[in-house]
Amino acid sequence: MKYSACILSRSRRTTLLLWLTLLAATGAVAQTRQRLPLNAGWKFYRYPTAAAADSLAYDLRPEVKDEKDDKPADARPTEAVQLAATRTLLKPWILPTGNDFLNDPARRHTRPAGNPGKNFPFVQATFNDRSWQSVDLPHDWAIQGPFYKGWNTEIGGGMGRLPVQGVAWYRRPLHIPASDKGKSIFLEVDGAMSYALVWINGHLAGGWPYGYTSWRVDLTPYVIPGGTNQLAIRLDNPPASSRWYPGGGIYRNVWLTKTAPVHVGQWGTIISSRHVSRSAATVDLKVVVANTTAAATNAAVSTDIYLLDARGRKTGAPVARLPQQPLRIGAGGRDTVSASVTLKNPQLWQPLPAATHPLYLAATTVSVGGRPVDTYETVFGLRDLRFDPEKGVLVNGERVELKGVNQHHDLGALGAAFNVRAAERQLELLREMGCNAIRMAHNPPDPQLLELTDRMGFLVIDEIFDNWELKKTPLDFHLVFPDWHEQDLRALVRRDRNHPSVILWSFGNEVGEQYTDEKGAALARRLHTIIKEEDTTRPTTVSMNYAKPHMPLPAVVDVISLNYQGEGIRNGGAYAGLKGITTPPLFPAFHQQFPQKLILSSENASALSSRGEYFFPVYPGNSAPVRDTMGGDSKSQQVSAYELYSVDFGASADKVFATMDQHPYVAGGFVWTGWDYLGEPTPYYLSRSSYSGIIDLAGFKKDRFWLYQSHWRPDLPMAHLLPHWNWPNRQGQVTPVHLFTSGDEAELFLNGKSLGRKKKGPGEYRLRWDEVRYEPGALKAIAYKNGKKWAEDAVKTTGEAAGLALAADRPDIAADGRDLSFVTVRVTDKNGFTVPNAKNLLRFSLEGPGEIVATDNGDAASLVSFAAPERKAFNGLCLVIVRAKPGPPGTIRLKAASEGLAPATLIIHRK
Repeated sequence: MKYSACILSRSRRTTLLLWLTLLAATGAVAQTRQRLPLNAGWKFYRYPTAAAADSLAYDLRPEVKDEKDDKPADARPTEAVQLAATRTLLKPWILPTGNDFLNDPARRHTRPAGNPGKNFPFVQATFNDRSWQSVDLPHDWAIQGPFYKGWNTEIGGGMGRLPVQGVAWYRRPLHIPASDKGKSIFLEVDGAMSYALVWINGHLAGGWPYGYTSWRVDLTPYVIPGGTNQLAIRLDNPPASSRWYPGGGIYRNVWLTKTAPVHVGQWGTIISSRHVSRSAATVDLKVVVANTTAAATNAAVSTDIYLLDARGRKTGAPVARLPQQPLRIGAGGRDTVSASVTLKNPQLWQPLPAATHPLYLAATTVSVGGRPVDTYETVFGLRDLRFDPEKGVLVNGERVELKGVNQHHDLGALGAAFNVRAAERQLELLREMGCNAIRMAHNPPDPQLLELTDRMGFLVIDEIFDNWELKKTPLDFHLVFPDWHEQDLRALVRRDRNHPSVILWSFGNEVGEQYTDEKGAALARRLHTIIKEEDTTRPTTVSMNYAKPHMPLPAVVDVISLNYQGEGIRNGGAYAGLKGITTPPLFPAFHQQFPQKLILSSENASALSSRGEYFFPVYPGNSAPVRDTMGGDSKSQQVSAYELYSVDFGASADKVFATMDQHPYVAGGFVWTGWDYLGEPTPYYLSRSSYSGIIDLAGFKKDRFWLYQSHWRPDLPMAHLLPHWNWPNRQGQVTPVHLFTSGDEAELFLNGKSLGRKKKGPGEYRLRWDEVRYEPGALKAIAYKNGKKWAEDAVKTTGEAAGLALAADRPDIAADGRDLSFVTVRVTDKNGFTVPNAKNLLRFSLEGPGEIVATDNGDAASLVSFAAPERKAFNGLCLVIVRAKPGPPGTIRLKAASEGLAPATLIIHRK
């Protein structure tokens, strides 16, 4: 399978240059196209109860009789509930917002007469919202809590126990100067959760139901240039609508875009390439130009291409120019022009572990009457991409094993509100581990996240749906799928098709249609076809945990993506006899059935652990499901960090490594998950967050981090011992010691005495000394590779907790109100060593031009609000997230204190 015809570039919807009049004869003056952030100055109100909410609903919803969301993750989806409307609903007025994404004109929607909600107070400019909360975007209304506790709660463990549900409003004035008369004016929303409805000056302008899609509303017919306009957005986030924490609110950026009437359309550039090599590459560019006037217009399109430096700046003169292309655009219509150019000696975009990931910029100018009226920038990367069923993924002719992780969209203690620095920190730690690929589970990401993956060199599976027509939770996306799947899918591809990091479109995750034979396959073919109509340069896939090789659905997609089926589900060993989906290892069967298709493991492992928690006895094999008698403790709601335990349908990292090594034609895989995430707290429903991350919710590495690093970075000298060595109640008892190392053998010492030298055998990925009897002191391991000393590690019995130590990931942060410093707090003994089992209560305070945004400790069972200025350390560590307030340079002083411990202070500089 060859996909070398793609440049795979990144479209940045920022237009920068001047645009002039549409018709020179009118004498209109030149005006500036702008894309302005609308993140500041909002007023926010959330109804206290569902019963108190207004009746401006998008559509009817089924009654939820059982709100408990603790179904197994691999439970079979069920049929939708059919309803008949009994009152006026707003869906007919919202559906036209998506018309540009419906290819068949006959299926496009006509706006009904009338203006629902026009008399509702919240949409009126005269409404007094001074008592409402003042917020800036991105905003997640639920993240500060409080957490719901117990079994019978409105929002349970599956959705993170936070108050995401309800109806809420955002209001903001918009000043539109008189000079904007004649412009097209759009509201662009990168993400709002969910069922967004937009009013401007009392007019219902449009909206979008799916909370993860980026979308826009045309405000042009309703704005009043030369005055203040009132914008109001209503959100309605249902309970029982997700299997994980969705967040609540306008949780991504919002923009006001002003353009000339003739302009590059929304996500209107398509860049691909042919014959890509280090000596030359042919760049193909298509540009969609929109004309919002009532008259047909002649225009021309030209493009300059620039090489960007590491900071995203143009490096000088254009490296190429695409010839100007004329076009005539009908009244209220759009047209597309195409051009090509060959670049000599191109800088090729390369994925990790390459150190650089060069990018280009295409500056496209639209002219009318010989004068420029619009310039639109597209950032892209040149690379050759191929999918080989035997060799795997080939980038620029070289095999790249997918060493990937799955990532949900929340940012831990920050919730769903996107923050560039927080996402960058996640990627930095994953890169350190050896990860080179991300699967966006299970929804479109913030567009800024893809800008990061472009710049940092990660490969991306871009995924959109967790379900289609069959439901997983009573109020999930199945309710709007029939009306909106085409619009959502085309919006995803158009927005993201120019990102070099995106290599694969996934249009479904473990969907119920796996069970419906040809009916499900027919729906899959429709979705596959929609993607191919938008982008032929990347393959498609659906992640399958049930569909087997002989079933019709796998035949539809270009790439076979298996969730847990590769290594087998509930297969053998400690998993034998468990209830649920059961399969043998299926890589060989799929490879035999589809020899022409690449196979990857889109979800594997789903191993579980709590950082720093170790339970005894230790399972003697390499993988087992969590049980109270082995690996788990339901009273403390913790899972052993020996990294041998998993969900019932999963496996340990060791078992997955062995399976992948036995099937070298598999292109690689994606671990469930890279980081812990809010919601889905298997196996302990009363908790707030998952246990499956390689890194905990606070960003602290679990032992599993070093297990993956030892396997994914075999050339990095490293060794990591576990467990800690503070066991006052285990004197003389068997306390197994394990070593994760990129070496091939090691010798273990306890208080200077050798406990033996061991060598990894076939299918072994750790070294184990399972008969060690505890005595306080020091453990030391010396690892060897090819007979030579390679790396070493040591752990010691510490003294009692005596003080605190603070360390910032970055001591200097920008004074833009968004940049963050992540401060690690360690509980230490008198010698400065971290006390690995310390759980002291810590208090935090701050002086200077900053604020404490959130605190966390990585404990999935903790229901202390993330906004709390005090919390317990969890196994010696705690996290404080600090933000600098906007303003001039200054000094921020963060202080940590705890009763009986020496306090600590840290200086953070506001740049």
